[in-house]
This record gives sequence, C-alpha cells and structure tokens, in this order.
Amino acid sequence: MKILFVKLKHIGDALLLTPTLTAVKAQYPDAEIWVVVRRGTESVLAGCPSIDRLLTSVAPEQNKRAISDWASELKLIRTLRQQHFDYAFELSDGDRGRFLTVLSGAKVRALNDVSGRLKNIWRPFFQSISRFDWRKRHSVEKDFYTVHDALPLELPIPPLAFVRPATAGWEPADRLGEFVVLHPASRWLRNRWPLEKWITVGRWLLERVPHLVISAGPHPDEIKLAQEIQIALGARAVSTEGKLSWAQLAGVLYRARLMVVGDTGALHLGAACQCPIVGLYRPGMVVHWSPWQTRYRAVYDPAYAPKGGRHPQDEASSQTVAPILEADVLTACAELLEDRNVLV
Repeated sequence: MKILFVKLKHIGDALLLTPTLTAVKAQYPDAEIWVVVRRGTESVLAGCPSIDRLLTSVAPEQNKRAISDWASELKLIRTLRQQHFDYAFELSDGDRGRFLTVLSGAKVRALNDVSGRLKNIWRPFFQSISRFDWRKRHSVEKDFYTVHDALPLELPIPPLAFVRPATAGWEPADRLGEFVVLHPASRWLRNRWPLEKWITVGRWLLERVPHLVISAGPHPDEIKLAQEIQIALGARAVSTEGKLSWAQLAGVLYRARLMVVGDTGALHLGAACQCPIVGLYRPGMVVHWSPWQTRYRAVYDPAYAPKGGRHPQDEASSQTVAPILEADVLTACAELLEDRNVLV
C-alpha cells in the first residue's frame, strides 16, 4: 500500500502531522508513506522515521512564487502521478493542496470539511470527506481523525516525532550542565513578548539553574533579540545566534530542564523531545496548538474572558501576548521545575 500526505503549512504544522504518520506506520507497517510539505519546512521532519519519501512544494501564496517554481511544481506532479497511490490525504485545507492531491491520481482521496465551506467543484474528486469537528480540538486530532475516517487507525494517538538518533550536537550546549531554553522570537509580531519581560524571567531562572540557552531562528530580528537578552543576562546565558539546525535544536531540547517559548514551531519541537514547556499564547490559540503529550503550562492574558460560540482562532485574531504577566510565567516555570516557592 502506498499513501500520500499533503500538508502545505508552516513548520509547526508539519511537525504536528507526525503522530498520524507514526500511527499509520504502526498499523500498516508495509505501507510506503510519502509526504509533501511546504518548501522550507522539510528539515523539521528529519526526525520522523515513519516517512519513506519527503517532497516539497512551493509556497501556496501566489506572491511567494517565482516563475522558475512552476517547473519544479510540474516535476513534483509528474513524480506523484507515477506512484499510483492507494490513498492521498489533503491536510492543508487549501486549494493548492487539493490540486496536488487530485493530480496525484490516488485511488482514494480524502480531506476534512466540517465547516461545509468546501467548494462544490472539489467534491466529486474526493472519495472521503471527513466531518470530524476539529474546531475545538487539537490540530493533531484533526489530522488523525481525518485520516482515520478513510483509513482506520488505532488509539491512542502517538506523540510528536523527532527521535533522538536524528538529533545533532551543538558544542556550546554540550559543555553546559543543567540549563533552561528560552525561545523569545516569533515571525508573528503579535506572538512576541516584550524584551524586558524575557529579561525578568531569565534573571529569575538563573537564580535556580546554572545556565540558559537563548534560542533564535536565522532571521536577523530574532538573532538581535536573542543577543539583547543574552547581554542583559550575562555570561551564564548563551545565544544560539540563529545558527542551529532543527536537528541541533532537538539535541539541545532533549537535554533541557525546561523551555519557555511563544507559540512557534520551536514549541512543538520541544514537545517532540518531551521537554517540559511554558508556552506563551494568545488566548484562543491554546486549544489547537498546545504542546502535545508533554508536561506544560499555557500562559495567556489574565484579563481574557471566553466568548461563547466563537471559533478559538476568531477570538485570538485581535489578541497579543504582550499583556501576559511575568508573575504568571514565573509561577508556571516554578511548577514545572518543581519549585513551589515562587518569589517575584
């Protein structure tokens, strides 16, 4: 049996697919699993041993495509059509992913349409249209049950996958003893907590652990933010300077005592490495993107009051993480460090 999964979303979304891939491989060990993800997200799947072939597609957004991308996209489609897939699952919820899934020519093509917004033009091309209501469930469950409705899977749903053998070392962290990871940056401005609050948390943590690792992605703004925090905290804090691969960051997270992080792909990598996590969230985002199957505390604006009947993402659209209190983050850190004597 040959199975295709298409998920053209961001880094964290790609990693959230891994429990479903693990479940499929466990139940159908002879299945050949192919995955197509958005270009630039593929390296975060290097730690998932259930994948037999990993391919990439250009960004779904038209303004991010170059003319040369069309040639690579045609090559991708030709490769997919040559495989004669038994099943193809579209998990991107977008026309770009649906287009690739249909052109794969798989015998059974499946997606989710609990909202009922799927355009009529697509319906004849999909043999399985899942009605699993994921709107107040975790994104991992959405993928799992969308697949389960066409290809039965056994419970429980597995954890995220970035296995230890796929990790890599990072010499500065290898020399450290006990440490906590701070990952302050996010490509979304509304998910960025103020610099001074990160410094407050860092100073508190350095009273309880010997070292901090300040993690950053490769974007100059992320590197600058990490450097500013490192300078404020002194010699016992070390910045990754945006140089780590996902495999190296996974190696760091497997050893970390705790991770404090916003709602980013790095948070889900921490969950895959079973690192305890303090996650800083916009209120409505916790439902879909909380750390999956690891010890965690989700912290958000204490003034938030749920609005009945609204989709969690709608509630979060006008929110930021800026109002989150340092005291609430420190309480969460203390609980996961098993230190109940919190002094703010």
